[in-house]
Amino acid sequence: MADDTYTPPKIWTFDPENGGQFAGINRPTAGAREEKELPLGEHPFQLYSLGTPNGVKVTIMFEELLEAGFSDAEYDAWLIKIFAGDQFGSGFVDLNPNSKIPALLDRSGAEPFRVFESGAILVHLAEKFDYLLPKANPARAETLSWLMWQMGSAPFIGGGFGHFYVYAPERYKYPIDRYAMETKRLFDVANNQLAKTEYLAGDYSIADIAAYTWLGNLWHGAYKGSDEFLSLHEYEHVGRWVKAIDARPGAIRGRLVNTGAMAERHSAADFDAVEERSLFDPVRKRADV
Repeated sequence: MADDTYTPPKIWTFDPENGGQFAGINRPTAGAREEKELPLGEHPFQLYSLGTPNGVKVTIMFEELLEAGFSDAEYDAWLIKIFAGDQFGSGFVDLNPNSKIPALLDRSGAEPFRVFESGAILVHLAEKFDYLLPKANPARAETLSWLMWQMGSAPFIGGGFGHFYVYAPERYKYPIDRYAMETKRLFDVANNQLAKTEYLAGDYSIADIAAYTWLGNLWHGAYKGSDEFLSLHEYEHVGRWVKAIDARPGAIRGRLVNTGAMAERHSAADFDAVEERSLFDPVRKRADV
């Protein structure tokens, strides 16, 4: 049997060919790779994103705000094609020096400013509109705790399990087992909490939006059938919670934005052109990147 054990060299060097599906864009350096301005729409909020779990957090939040009657939350959502390297254009890097979606330009006040990282954008919008984030403790602390739980957990699911199970150039038992175990543990954490509460922090909040886009994706079979591979049907309270959020009008609309079903979103009328099947399909669709 061949020995596949890897012995790290004394000093690591970058191998641009060893990146699987991401080899064309991943580099060990930051910063803009080309001069490229971002488009601007007419609304107070300009979102630059893609319909991945992190991107969908923000579009669901905007649609929840609009559903609740906050008309000042109108936004333009521009598609960032990450496999084409849009996130390395100078305009995007000015908004997010980490070159990751989503990135937001808030023009609702006297001076425009940037907000980047999905959790920061959720908190910013929740505080701005006083919605889905309690003002007083202990409810506020509980909500922020579950939000940060998700933010810290996402790398184990996406960069860990998803990467080694689907995207890595070769499949190896150890990393898949390692991150499958951790993903199931995270589902168990959520399941234990949701056995006691309707939503993660009690009432529906930004913590649920953040966790739903990741746990819901897997529960519905993302990563080529992860629901079966990980026996996610065992987490019945997570399943109840996912289905409840699936049915929310804001979530229905938000999970379609910046995807193959709706590349960009500039007004509520854009949803009129979406196929009815897509509107009620709980499985989030990846954009054509």
